[in-house]
Amino acid sequence: MISYTGLTLCTGRFEKAHDILLTFAKYCKDGLIPNMFPDSGLEPLYNTVDASLWYFYAVYKYLEYVATPDAYEFIKKDIYPCLKDIISTYKKGTDFSIYMDTDGLIHAGSGLDQVTWMDVRVGDWVATPRHGKPVEINALWYNALCTMDMLQAKFNDNDDSYRQLASLVKASFNKRFWNENTGCLYDVVDEDDDTIRPNQIYAVSLPFTMPDMEREKAIVDTVMDKLYVGCGLRSLDPDHKDYHPIYIGSLSKRDHAYHQGTAWGFLLGGFISAYVKVNGRTKATALCADKLLDPVREHLLNNCIGSICEIFDGDAPHTGRGCYAQAWSVGEVLRCYCEDVLPMLPQAHS
Repeated sequence: MISYTGLTLCTGRFEKAHDILLTFAKYCKDGLIPNMFPDSGLEPLYNTVDASLWYFYAVYKYLEYVATPDAYEFIKKDIYPCLKDIISTYKKGTDFSIYMDTDGLIHAGSGLDQVTWMDVRVGDWVATPRHGKPVEINALWYNALCTMDMLQAKFNDNDDSYRQLASLVKASFNKRFWNENTGCLYDVVDEDDDTIRPNQIYAVSLPFTMPDMEREKAIVDTVMDKLYVGCGLRSLDPDHKDYHPIYIGSLSKRDHAYHQGTAWGFLLGGFISAYVKVNGRTKATALCADKLLDPVREHLLNNCIGSICEIFDGDAPHTGRGCYAQAWSVGEVLRCYCEDVLPMLPQAHS
């Protein structure tokens, strides 16, 4: 769902985009869409809280790119019922301690669960449990509710409950997630996890967002200062005691570093979109954002030539690691460049 926009919509593969949405709708189960389709004959895996919420984003982007009557009819007939089921199930509660609390925010995870994208678990050790109310999950939840409000109006569904719930979520989010001490967002509440992580960037970059512009600017500035490394964003503030600067060694050593300092390429997309948003959609901003992507251009000549790695060392020289040609790294760089940079670049530069 994260790589969906860049790999199918930005590249004009609208039929594939249609088929992907339809396939996942058919496999929706207990409000969850699969985060993995294993080999033939095996059941899909459903152990993530964010996949279903990223699905709403994919639907929104599909209609943004393919805004035809047929596209809206497809969503109304084949996708909208699935979306309604996801919202209803998240409100009531489903597997992996996923449920909506009384404040309207989404709680997820307990015990040995690892249901966000930071999902390393070795035996009984969970590296980044993030149990509670993760920041990007609730940013995606608000985005999903606003998308549903848009769709119900388009489809004459006469259901204003989505708008009402979105208002509650926005108020609760702004009350609970802002951390005055760090000048950015908590990574997880109600644990008040004040580690500076990149997940907060989605509270700025998604189509529908909750913080005011002053706070959004502070979030982007903090992420730029602490986490941006050229080809991605660090998964943890390098000043934190648990920060791991490089991703090498035994599996155990690599697992300890995977989400504790290692930089991730896909996060660059949300960051560039957020950077352009808070600095204004101008030629000057586009030129600055384009320069922020220069390390990616250089990287295209290393590792897997012409593609983008999954991860990079948190410390310079930020060597590419992990999967050497990663779909969501490529997809998100394509998306942010096509949507937020290229349209505003001077013609001679682009």
